[in-house]
Amino acid sequence: MSSSRSDAVEFPPLTERQASVLRAVVASYVGAGGPIGSQTIAHLLAAPLSPASVRNTLTELTGLGLVDKPHRSSGRVPTERGLRVFVDTLLAPATLPRSERRDIAYRLDEVDGDRVVSAASELLSHHTRQLGFVIAPRFARMRVRHVSLVRLSTERVLVVLVTASGVATRRVIDADREFDQPSLDRVASSLTERVAGRTLAEVRCDLEREARALRRDANALLAWTLELGRRAFEACDDEEGDLVIATRMALLDQPEFRDPCRLRELFAALEEEERLLEVLGQILEPEGVSVAIGEELDDPGLRRCALVASPYGGAVGQRPLGVLGVIGPSRMDFSRVIPLVDYCSEVVTGRLTA
Repeated sequence: MSSSRSDAVEFPPLTERQASVLRAVVASYVGAGGPIGSQTIAHLLAAPLSPASVRNTLTELTGLGLVDKPHRSSGRVPTERGLRVFVDTLLAPATLPRSERRDIAYRLDEVDGDRVVSAASELLSHHTRQLGFVIAPRFARMRVRHVSLVRLSTERVLVVLVTASGVATRRVIDADREFDQPSLDRVASSLTERVAGRTLAEVRCDLEREARALRRDANALLAWTLELGRRAFEACDDEEGDLVIATRMALLDQPEFRDPCRLRELFAALEEEERLLEVLGQILEPEGVSVAIGEELDDPGLRRCALVASPYGGAVGQRPLGVLGVIGPSRMDFSRVIPLVDYCSEVVTGRLTA
């Protein structure tokens, strides 16, 4: 599992004492959100260390740019750089408790294919008390199981494509000639036989080539079968994955987002899906979990946040179906959120590629 950006700045190894103190500062910051003093740190450390020694180590960490002192009389908080070093070098690998794994697997297994994406977003929000999001699969990358055609009017047809995992998409197309429902049923049956088990991307070129070869025979049912299939799949292939956010309310539990201006900036970034997609394109690793903190999120609405994300639905070396993850304050509990996102990605992949 990768939890750092590919362009992360190399940082010299910390001493054992520096690492212990930085861990304590981060742990306190994640839990309480405020500065921590040297005496409190001394009590948190596994190995005994005097408050004076802690103060000296904090001075070293401050010089390295890993912790900061917000006020003259206050303790220390980790900087974004300190959080990055913590995630990249000090964060111990963790697994989700078995009870949470069971709950996630059960809930995602119980919902219909159409609900898997929104259910994953809900679960991510519920288990982290932050904002869970999913970029829904682009339909063209999913394997088709069944094609249905429904006559709406003399020349308008509703196309319903159902994937192997039960996800459905619907599009209305112009047929350019009149079909009765029995003819559409025969066309749908023929298309299902041709495309079952294949992706739209795999079959579109074949259908277009065959339709072009048969286009002169305007009365041939096969010619219109291929032409209708080409139009239907072209309409569905144009469908980009939508941003799915089950709820934004979880963020209100975080003190960082009780500032209306900051919350408005974040919601503005999420309302314009292209902004989040651009950020994900910059920070997302091809495989595993990626973490971006603060300024690494090159968007004004996200720069004081942290983002943990993972692709889902793609075999090694293949393009994924989509992305899922969590957005929250920079003091996110990475030791908990990273394995949660990783496991949700694993389960969603299993549901959508079964």
